[in-house]
Amino acid sequence: MTDSTIKAAVIGAAGYTGGELIRLLQYHPNTIITSAVSESQAGKRVSTVHGDITGDMIFSAEIDQDADVVFLCMGHGKSREWLQNNKVSGKVIDLSQDFRLKATAGDFVYGLPEINKAEIAAASYIANPGCFATAIQLALLPLASENLVKSAIHINGITGSTGAGQSLSPTSHFSWRNNNISLYKVFDHQHLNEIGETLEGLQGDLPELLFVPVRGNFTRGIFITAYTEYDGTQSDITDLYNNFYQGAPFTHVSSGEIHLKQVVNTNNCMINVTVKKGQVLVTSAIDNLLKGASGQAVQNMNLMFGLDESSGLNLKASYF
Repeated sequence: MTDSTIKAAVIGAAGYTGGELIRLLQYHPNTIITSAVSESQAGKRVSTVHGDITGDMIFSAEIDQDADVVFLCMGHGKSREWLQNNKVSGKVIDLSQDFRLKATAGDFVYGLPEINKAEIAAASYIANPGCFATAIQLALLPLASENLVKSAIHINGITGSTGAGQSLSPTSHFSWRNNNISLYKVFDHQHLNEIGETLEGLQGDLPELLFVPVRGNFTRGIFITAYTEYDGTQSDITDLYNNFYQGAPFTHVSSGEIHLKQVVNTNNCMINVTVKKGQVLVTSAIDNLLKGASGQAVQNMNLMFGLDESSGLNLKASYF
């Protein structure tokens, strides 16, 4: 460890996002994990819970008070309570929904680098976006930036079982998810609020977002399709998306159809945009645990500490 090494603490380290953060931070060239906090697993080796992580790291019951950055990976509603009860001197990146909306954000900056890079770099507190919210916003940001959303946006999104977290529920058991697909929170998903705030910040008044979330029978990934009326050309929309994401190292506009295997185990978002029958159809795909959670959190950390945005995140997809 050098004087410039970032000391990182992960709170809620036994969950999926906590485990992914440990995996990423272990091999990040500028970080060392000084505490992996889990009340339920304190004293146990991290490898007993996260079998893909080797070494002698032990879950702790308390945070290292000297941590330069604290990642909060607890359930929704618990981050605010934790911050009220714990003194933190370093920067904070929260992966829950507690601080994503402007009405409750306080000092937290919304951590979507594709539109808030400068604000993230200057922030001490980051609210990491939701997984569905990330995939949907990246699909629609270029349209809103040019006031091109003129009618309702119809969105369908399918997510892997890890999006439900590690705690078991009737719809997260293998016997339910395997060979099965089901809907949930149709038109009422909680991520619609943060999506709406971001898009309205670019365009102003926004037509309705009609979102149908789907539980998929796979573990990782989110695949989004969104369409709305559009009277421009394919060339115009392709140029718009390419120009908008020109400086975004993890968001890639593809000229061909995309699929989940291009993004699983990466911090990338793949996007394809197609004009057909008076509609623009945007498809986007991310790994819900990486670009949709822990990978984006590390991306935000890199920006906050003046590092290369891609540091520690040059991951190859599990394509085969």
